Amino acid sequence: MTVSVPPRPREVLTALVSPEGRRDPYPLYDALRAHGGLVPVKPGLMAAVGYAECSRALREPRLLVQDAASHDALYPNWRSHSSLRGFTNSVLYTNPPDHSRMRRLMSGAFTPRRVAGLEPAVVRMTDRLLDRMARLGGDGAPVDFMAEFAYRLPVAVIGAMLGVPDDDQIWFRAAVEHVTVALEGVSRAADLAPADRAMDELAAYFTALIGRRRRRPADDLISALVQAHDSDGERFTEDELVGNLVLLLAAGFDTTTHLLGHGLQLAFAHPEWAARLPHDPRLAAGYVEETLRIAPPVHATSRIAGTEVDLLGTRVPAGTKVLVLLAAGNRDPRRFPEPHRFDPARPDVQPLSFGAGAHFCLGAPLARMEARLALPRLLARFPGLAPAGTPTLRDRLVVPGHDELPVTVGRPPGKPAEGNPRR
Repeated sequence: MTVSVPPRPREVLTALVSPEGRRDPYPLYDALRAHGGLVPVKPGLMAAVGYAECSRALREPRLLVQDAASHDALYPNWRSHSSLRGFTNSVLYTNPPDHSRMRRLMSGAFTPRRVAGLEPAVVRMTDRLLDRMARLGGDGAPVDFMAEFAYRLPVAVIGAMLGVPDDDQIWFRAAVEHVTVALEGVSRAADLAPADRAMDELAAYFTALIGRRRRRPADDLISALVQAHDSDGERFTEDELVGNLVLLLAAGFDTTTHLLGHGLQLAFAHPEWAARLPHDPRLAAGYVEETLRIAPPVHATSRIAGTEVDLLGTRVPAGTKVLVLLAAGNRDPRRFPEPHRFDPARPDVQPLSFGAGAHFCLGAPLARMEARLALPRLLARFPGLAPAGTPTLRDRLVVPGHDELPVTVGRPPGKPAEGNPRR
């Protein structure tokens, strides 16, 4: 009798960061989970792969995000990289009390009432982009869904909130594509050079825009944050103001872009659900939640134990880094029966895709709303929507997604094929 022995956790993590592992990490997440929900990898490193363990790690206040102090220990030369400096000046990589102060100032932009008030604008933006797709693909030519819709909608929404002029949004996609490499945990200078250049460009842009809003305030988030900074210099430093604006831009559309891409790819893979989505308003929210669960736009984050922590019965020594694999937790069979099956009718989903606890993503309600409105309208407008060639994927582990997703839009509803007039 042969007994199957799961590979050692350290071997699994090594495979996970390889190109093959990044392309399909889910078997490796399962292999890690075979060792338990919170897995010791080596001294100083553990991996949370169970749903309960990931959820608890995100909510445990003694598990801290990597901030300037921990960067000093892990990456002695990190301050030479503007991409790392920029994000470390934001709520993403700060702990209380600085994190609490900054988050309080920013949270007013994402209240339920304010997000709900954006719905008519999101519908208008969605319909304009669908019109554009119809023009581009009207002769049967392939249309890149990522470039023409999945990127343009969220950047327009977050751009409108921030107060970024429409004409300035064109170059943001490439800049954010480069700058978010810094979120992958890469420390080699060669890997961070494009991210540093992109951070410098974005910081210069927002510094200039801040100056214009000081001279002439508008009804936008940048003006509100500038006012908060200028009324009390201790509330926001200049570097924090710029760092958080870059973060809001990057997080505000990068994750939503890939949520939309994953949602469409799952529609192609599951036409029975795609057929129902345009006609069943109650299904839309469940479809988005199940998309977030089975194909999250962010796969991982990390925490460092500021002191010894008992995490659901497992001792985490002080100084230990805990890799929180959100995508693994989302497919924990202890929490989700048949976890690899896509089921938008699945009850009580509650994916971990936007985090939890003090660092729960501020823009999560906005991303959910955009996808909930856009995907049904897309499928209703183009019932003949179909893949057109092989999609290309980003070579990322933390924030994976599609670089290109070519589609053909088909004929609009009610329009007969050429040479086959309606009888």
